[in-house]
Amino acid sequence: MNRADRLLLPAAAYQTYTIAQPRDTTVVAACEQVGCPQWRHGWDSVIDERTELGASQAAYIRTQSRRTFREMKTDAGLTVFRFESGQRCFAEHRTRPQLFAVRDGDAARGNPTGRVRKHTRPTDWVEDFGENQLRLVEEQRKG
Repeated sequence: MNRADRLLLPAAAYQTYTIAQPRDTTVVAACEQVGCPQWRHGWDSVIDERTELGASQAAYIRTQSRRTFREMKTDAGLTVFRFESGQRCFAEHRTRPQLFAVRDGDAARGNPTGRVRKHTRPTDWVEDFGENQLRLVEEQRKG
């Protein structure tokens, strides 16, 4: 279908699927989202409980961290907390968000209805896009 044929249909007959990533914007992200190696493989935190900071860190890990770990002592008297993979590490990760949108209309004539659907998960956007493609194929088969 060429541009002239497309303009025979009203703009409202179209949907525009977009993925955007705003510049200069970051959001807090989960370890899994950013591919955190500690989340993927687990990690060890080696703590010297003979210091005030170390005693405070160890107490936090044991009583408030809500993470799964095994505790061991080294020959040097240090405490090793071994954390299993698949759980949030102690770092705060940040990433740039992606916006998954579906707008009525087309790029040439805009969005006459003003309707925009924003998907929060990429998989939902992909599913919506796929269903729209199938619907178009069915309409084309009907003639």
